[in-house]
Amino acid sequence: MTKIKPSESGAAGPSGGGLMPPESDKSQRISSSADLKKLHHEMKTTDHKLSMDELAQKYGTNLENGLTSTKAEELLKAHGPNALEPPKTVPEWVKIAKTQMSGFALLLWVGAVLSFFAFFFGYFTTERPSYDYVYLGSVLVFVVVVTGLFQYYQERKSAKILESFANMVPTFAQVYRDGKKAEVATEKIVLGDIVEVHGGDRVPADIRIISSQGFKVDNSSLTGESEPMSRSAECTSDDPLESKNMAFYSTFAVEGSTKGIVVNTGKNTAVGKIAHLATHLEQGKTPIAKELENFIGLVTIVAVCFGFVFFIIALFLHTYWVDAVIFLIGIIVANVPEGILATVTVCLSLAAKRMASRNCLVKNLEAVETLGATSTICSDKTGTLTQNRMTVSHLWYDRNSEVCSATSIAHTLTQLSISQFTTTGPKDEAYFALMRISILCNRAEFKPAQTHIPVLRRECTGDPSEQALLRFTELMIGDIPNIRKRNPKMLEIPFNSTNKFQLSIHETDDGVEEYLIVVKGAPERIVDMCTTILVGEKEVPFDEEVREDFNRAYLELGGKGERVLGFADLRLDKDKYPRGFEFNAEEMNFPSKSLRFIGLVSLIDPPRASVPSAVAKARSAGINVVMVTGDHPITAQAIARAVGILTDETETVEDIAIRKQCDISQVDPKEASAIVVHGSELREMSEQQLTDVIRNHREIVFARTSPQQKLAIVQAFQKLGHIVAVTGDGVNDSPALKKADIGIAMGISGSDVSKQVAL
Repeated sequence: MTKIKPSESGAAGPSGGGLMPPESDKSQRISSSADLKKLHHEMKTTDHKLSMDELAQKYGTNLENGLTSTKAEELLKAHGPNALEPPKTVPEWVKIAKTQMSGFALLLWVGAVLSFFAFFFGYFTTERPSYDYVYLGSVLVFVVVVTGLFQYYQERKSAKILESFANMVPTFAQVYRDGKKAEVATEKIVLGDIVEVHGGDRVPADIRIISSQGFKVDNSSLTGESEPMSRSAECTSDDPLESKNMAFYSTFAVEGSTKGIVVNTGKNTAVGKIAHLATHLEQGKTPIAKELENFIGLVTIVAVCFGFVFFIIALFLHTYWVDAVIFLIGIIVANVPEGILATVTVCLSLAAKRMASRNCLVKNLEAVETLGATSTICSDKTGTLTQNRMTVSHLWYDRNSEVCSATSIAHTLTQLSISQFTTTGPKDEAYFALMRISILCNRAEFKPAQTHIPVLRRECTGDPSEQALLRFTELMIGDIPNIRKRNPKMLEIPFNSTNKFQLSIHETDDGVEEYLIVVKGAPERIVDMCTTILVGEKEVPFDEEVREDFNRAYLELGGKGERVLGFADLRLDKDKYPRGFEFNAEEMNFPSKSLRFIGLVSLIDPPRASVPSAVAKARSAGINVVMVTGDHPITAQAIARAVGILTDETETVEDIAIRKQCDISQVDPKEASAIVVHGSELREMSEQQLTDVIRNHREIVFARTSPQQKLAIVQAFQKLGHIVAVTGDGVNDSPALKKADIGIAMGISGSDVSKQVAL
């Protein structure tokens, strides 16, 4: 099922490791009865820990010149093309036969055969054969054939899963061969190839970063992380999926450039493993299919029993044995409810049509009934519960005693709570200094020809966090392009993982001849660069008392699961840096210390406006809603609280420890009715432990989960007898969407893969 959302106005990858189905032959299906204890197998590699020399030796390559063409051809023959492995396809005639011979259709065929047999038996043994049996048999055949073909037509639309994965793969890549950079077809890339990736490209294979310049990748569809992740040559985690020196097949390069060595291709890449899961998983029978099977068994037993009872009675009444046999067949056929298959199909079709009028496309008719029987919803966060669009949430400036809310977390981008920033809002210098830095120290831009579109619906280019600042300042101040023209940029140092700040120098249009340095970045890094803070219209020393206020605000915003940026500026001495002075970014011939701290801005990927009420309605209907996300636990918990998955009445172990003012180890886990489970914890859990978590907690959030762990969570709920619906929109959700009793993919924001595997 694919949920098509109407147009709405307007943090690191998952833990590696964790419950994962074992590798199987490409023709083998992964059974729903797979033992969870055998699922502890994910991406295992030490490539991200090796030194460059060790890596070059392992793959027999040269880090500067790459592979030779001869070596590349040999590796291509040995390991195969860099492409996803397609599963064995089922012939169309087999699919049609299955619709004609499965479930209730089989009983109708038996009824039809018995009807024709009764006619021919009577035709050759009696003088007056009854043609009623011919009519009945013909009707049964007609019903089975028509409903079967209709079912085939409906299910034929969901057979393009691998094509969706293929659409994610780039066609060509920049590769070093024989010491020269060349454009090589992606499918011909091999292990050990040295590749270059630039902003706007897709990563052509799993690569280990050799060097990078401001390189960021968007892993949101793969891991669920809203914010683009910076990549560098530094190993930052034992887990390859979390280490910054790894970039993965098909992820999108947002900005910067990188050079890397290919360490996995095709089916062995992270996406390849997900594709394997999504295409080889075997789906269980729907509740309505199970009910029909039980009904068929019951009807068959009753019909046969009644038939033989009356056959015996007929013989006792000295009825001619031929008439008794025909009577037996007639009783059996009469008990076959030939209209039920057509009735069920028509009813489900009508329900699907009504759902389509509400922007919900049903790909499998039986999913309509399953949706009504759902007992648990496992929902992704990014793009499903949230908008997958970073938004300014809170401001802290002027050393305020409280953090100022810039947007209500429960509203969509079109309903920003900005009353505090209208004409009656703050007009002090600190506020405008914060807005000025947000405008000038910002590389995001609106796409052209959008002046007629509301600000919050406009498309932008650039980093998502900078896009959020751009929309916010355009809404608050307006006329951003002209402001930038009147304050031209003299120099810029882009953000990178080493500096952790972005800096630019500008001429200003406020009548002051001095150049202005504006800086934004990680708050702790910005604070270290500052000696004063702007309070009101005065600069005061950034002393311990101010630092306490800063730490309080920073911790408060961080505790909300928001991304926090620090802002600072500095006026340069006009005698030392006169107009026309040539600034040099490499030599840093300008001050980067003794800056003036301005304030903090926090950003968050806010929930969709309709989510809190939807969660409340589901809970009132007795449906348990569980969050399963690849995002950070703090962010996941904040969003879960905001949308009502974690309610105010429930406490986690951490909450109880805070309330009792004791260590977490002293709290009995059974006291907590809510729990936030980290992917690293899930990786170590046995099947029984995971079952206990589900049984003992009413409200659950799974964070930092991998696609394989999401799949295992769905299986665990199903083993406990739950009818599980999974909602998601990313590639990382596709195995869980496929395995669930009903999969619901978000239409506009959803990836093609998630839409194809959804029911």
